[in-house]
Amino acid sequence: MDIGRLLLTIGLVLVVAGLLWPWLSKLGLGRLPGDIHIQRDGFQFYFPLTTSIIVSVVLTVVLWLFFRR
Repeated sequence: MDIGRLLLTIGLVLVVAGLLWPWLSKLGLGRLPGDIHIQRDGFQFYFPLTTSIIVSVVLTVVLWLFFRR
């Protein structure tokens, strides 16, 4: 695999995600059931577990479609 092509693809995905972010944020990503949010006095912890899994699966499928021969 050519490293230049991989870096270009990652860059393009980040640019597209950045441009689409206002619309993507309306989908509710980051507030899904399974996302961990703990809030106490003077302390807040947030880990988007379900959101991370969904984003990972979508990116895996997109990259698989892009790099298959």
